[in-house]
Amino acid sequence: MRIGELAERAGASTRSLRYYEQQGLLRARRTANGYREYDESDVRLVREIRSLLAVGFTLEDVRPFIECLRDGHASGDACPESIAVYRRKLAEIDAEIDALVRRRAEVAGQLSRACPGCAFSPGDSNAHPDHRELRRAGAPRRQAGTGRLLGGVVPPVQDDRPGP
Repeated sequence: MRIGELAERAGASTRSLRYYEQQGLLRARRTANGYREYDESDVRLVREIRSLLAVGFTLEDVRPFIECLRDGHASGDACPESIAVYRRKLAEIDAEIDALVRRRAEVAGQLSRACPGCAFSPGDSNAHPDHRELRRAGAPRRQAGTGRLLGGVVPPVQDDRPGP
């Protein structure tokens, strides 16, 4: 099959297929007139590449999975090298999660210092006690004035929300 058919069947662009070939992940055979030719197994290779890329693997991470398929295994993750990539990737993800948890704790600490009455829990996007907006506890709600942006061109709007 030609590159266009492979792209359509595998859900990839022809440009990405050429890139995978350039990176050594895909091997095209050339016809006498120079067209790329692929066989049925290449559809499976491209799908494997795309599924791994979709969950955050790099092209270099994908290489052992492709080699495993080329070696005749039923699955790209049937080889020890692929399992090693999975383990390394999970360790990377765990490190990213740990870093995010630390960053979240820092931001939550900053919020609690800036707004002592504000509570922010993991599932809530706005857990202020009045469930309207995050503001300092006891701070009066300001009435809308003329637009500070646009040099006062925006007319004042009455705040019709119930007070605290």
